[in-house]
Amino acid sequence: MLTNEEQKQYNRHLILDKIGEEGQLKLKQAKVLVIGAGGLGCPVLQYLTAAGVGTIGIIDDDVVDQSNLQRQVLYTIDDIGKSKAQTAANRLSKLNPFVQFHVYQEKLTNQNAISLFDKYDVIVDGSDNFATRYLTNDAVVLTQKPLVYGAIFKFEGQVSVFNYQGSATYRCLYPTPPKPEESPNCSEIGVIGVLPGIIGSLQANETIKIICGIGEVLANKLLMYDTLSMRQMVLKFEKTDKAEVTELNHDYEFFCGIKAATREITLEELQDNKSAYNLLDVREDWEREQHHIGGQHIPLGELAQRYQEIATDKPVVVYCKSGVRSRRAIEFLEEHYNTITFLNLKKGLG
Repeated sequence: MLTNEEQKQYNRHLILDKIGEEGQLKLKQAKVLVIGAGGLGCPVLQYLTAAGVGTIGIIDDDVVDQSNLQRQVLYTIDDIGKSKAQTAANRLSKLNPFVQFHVYQEKLTNQNAISLFDKYDVIVDGSDNFATRYLTNDAVVLTQKPLVYGAIFKFEGQVSVFNYQGSATYRCLYPTPPKPEESPNCSEIGVIGVLPGIIGSLQANETIKIICGIGEVLANKLLMYDTLSMRQMVLKFEKTDKAEVTELNHDYEFFCGIKAATREITLEELQDNKSAYNLLDVREDWEREQHHIGGQHIPLGELAQRYQEIATDKPVVVYCKSGVRSRRAIEFLEEHYNTITFLNLKKGLG
């Protein structure tokens, strides 16, 4: 039952005809896992917490960066450098003390996905890369959980619900991933700050509908939203044989065309013998201004025109924020330099 304090907290839900006490109790008993505490994860977490979802899991291995504050409004400048997942849980517990949070300061992988998903009723995807999206899709199919999907790109966003009561899955809509060069992230092309707030709120709305059993869930439908024109449309799609999943892929990054670098080096290993290498920073200008570890600076988008500027008298360590852009840079550079050793800075600068 709801306590007196919970009744005060959720008064506007309790007097709402399609939720009421029955719906609020369903929310209290529900367990939701949110993948990512970034642009999409912030509004999802805020509204699910406010709504009274009883147990919320947060998985994210990233820390707060100053560039996040333009859109990840759960954090403040005092949180820079702190764990997103833990910081989010700490702040959200002040919004609603009746919610229990489970924090996972780790990356979602094919090693932990199944065991994590088994603990929750609904999975919400707030990730920003295709490897995690395909991994999440396959794991929800194997664990038979509904998946609330959201994605953003510059000024546009998408929302859908997959694997809900036998509905279509992410693979039905996107059977094959795009090439890495065709899917830049917001650190490369930018994103309007309000967009993840809009899309994340829609994801929270779908999650509440699923838990309470109300409304028309976006299963077999893709909602597309454009902030510049304020237009939205809903596309219907069907379940296909791509929905069948028998096991997790052993390497989702390779499946998405992200090949591992020939060699990797950790930041600690690099610092122990820094003079033995040339460094190449492929991040954007604003990232370089905030922090760097030296070396040449050629943003990934300019590499095709400027790769001949690279000093090649020593092995070259290529670095970015997470190690993804640097791997793409190495793939390109190895096509043009046959005798030079390129090493990827493992996990980037963070």
